[in-house]
Amino acid sequence: AQLANAGGFAPDDLPGHLFAFQRQLVDWAVRQGRGALFADCGMGKTPMALAWAEQVHRHTGKPVLLLTPLAVGFQIVSEGEKFGHDAAISRTGHPVADVTVTNYEQLGKFSPADFGGAVCDESSAIKAFDGVTRAQVTEFLRRIQVRLLATATAAPNDWVELGTSSEALG
Repeated sequence: AQLANAGGFAPDDLPGHLFAFQRQLVDWAVRQGRGALFADCGMGKTPMALAWAEQVHRHTGKPVLLLTPLAVGFQIVSEGEKFGHDAAISRTGHPVADVTVTNYEQLGKFSPADFGGAVCDESSAIKAFDGVTRAQVTEFLRRIQVRLLATATAAPNDWVELGTSSEALG
């Protein structure tokens, strides 16, 4: 019942920079509307998340918010430039690109109404059941239909982490 209106749609013209397995994962995640890429280090989660975000932007006409740990934001923007995605960092609470990148600590400045989708990079940041960040991110995501989690913490480590990820996805 919860997935009946998860916001998924058929992807349109996935970027050529994706490997075949990445194309399949992005296609699946776009069709799901709400999904998670739990992939090991080096599997290309950032290019996949950027490709997913581009699809959501095209479909909704709104920017996508990409949340990440502070030290990773510049790397995501750099990867966006490398692969031809419009990505930029904002710490002001305002969208600045098709893919607006910010760190988890800045989330309170942003409004879910401004975004067509959201990505949680390094989503293990929301694994603590009683964590303040988890509560804030989950509440923010509840107001955005299309969501993606990405982490190299291969398959969440325990049932609590799996539960907090599932809750964030709705």
